Amino acid sequence: MSSVTPDRPPRSDVPDGTPARVRRGAPPPPRRPTADGSLRSRAPLAVAAAVAVGWAALLSYAPVALLLGLVGLSEDSTNLSGALGAGVSAWLLGHGVPLQTATGPLGLTPLALAALAGWRLVRAGVHTSRAIGGRGSGSYRLTFAAAAGVGVAYGVLGAVAALLAGLSGTEVSVWRAASTLAVFAALAALVGAARTTGALGVLARTLPPPVRDGIRTGIFAAVLLLAVGAAVSGLAVALGGAEAGDMIGAYRTGLAGQAGITLISLAYLPNFAVWAVAYLLGPGFAVGVDTTVRTTEVSLGALPAVPLLAGLPHEPLGVAGGLLLALPVLVAMIAGWLLARRTLRLAEHPAVPGWRTLLGAAAIAGPVAGLLLGAVAAASGGGLGAGRMAQLGPVAWQVGLMAAVVIAAGALAGAAAGRRFAPPPPRRNARP
Repeated sequence: MSSVTPDRPPRSDVPDGTPARVRRGAPPPPRRPTADGSLRSRAPLAVAAAVAVGWAALLSYAPVALLLGLVGLSEDSTNLSGALGAGVSAWLLGHGVPLQTATGPLGLTPLALAALAGWRLVRAGVHTSRAIGGRGSGSYRLTFAAAAGVGVAYGVLGAVAALLAGLSGTEVSVWRAASTLAVFAALAALVGAARTTGALGVLARTLPPPVRDGIRTGIFAAVLLLAVGAAVSGLAVALGGAEAGDMIGAYRTGLAGQAGITLISLAYLPNFAVWAVAYLLGPGFAVGVDTTVRTTEVSLGALPAVPLLAGLPHEPLGVAGGLLLALPVLVAMIAGWLLARRTLRLAEHPAVPGWRTLLGAAAIAGPVAGLLLGAVAAASGGGLGAGRMAQLGPVAWQVGLMAAVVIAAGALAGAAAGRRFAPPPPRRNARP
């Protein structure tokens, strides 16, 4: 007996011209994959942005909740509404929103928390642009739509957080919180969305090669200089480790409270790294009103018992200070050298990039790095109360200007050296 089932009779309720597959009642064919191999589906922008923003906010708030939980254990705090408001206030401070507390204004942003929130918002831009079907599209419209959606959703969340912060007696401007978080989120999400849609690559291909290489070199030089600043600040804190340990032990808060103080210090460690960059560049920074910390001048008053401040220098540096000032120049020369090596490696044989193209890219790297480091310096400063500690951190424009000059000069020297002492390209075999 044959096991083959007869074909289903065609349906009579479909119009003529309908494909036979549909007339037999078969399911529609699957969607064709896009060029990158994924099935492109579109979700409403509001829904995609809301889900991505909610997840990003939750992951950036979790460390704050853990930290305040440790501090609350040491103080036997049982006020849930007050703890919720304090946690939301600290989360807003991590985004650069100033707070008005009982002891005065608080505006020193913990850059570690800001970096965590920024990273999660970059990922929110990635997920939102994918959800609305922009992956690999190269569309500027979808890129800015995803960034704007994330920014609006995060701004609404910031306004709600400002209202909740009032439960702990902290005054936060709702408009300031909403606008700050909206701009913060939109910029971070724009980075992730531009990489996901491919709009960043499309924009890069439209730029002249010297501009493109200069921007890349400037970003690299700024990041490398921040890494050097982190190493210098870590070394300073390590040398003052005994004093920092005594400061932590002086807090009679128990093990949980001391762990919380340590975590707070780690949250502000990137701020200290940026201040170290300002110290290396020359402008230095302030640790209170009418104070100065430079390689050539140190003027400090009474300092609070904060473990990170144990690594501050107490006197000007002599020869060692001159050696430290050479570090930014060395970083810039390395960036310029790598620029020349990369340009020569990617050049088509026998064409070799001219001096004007190479040195133009090196010169552009200086202002790019200056803008980045100036912005980071502005974000790293602030105040703790209305007293002596109302002024902390470097002067942003001084850091940006010195970074632009030093990195431009060093990159020009490094690029010239890399171009001048480059090995000759291999010769091609002659055709028979």
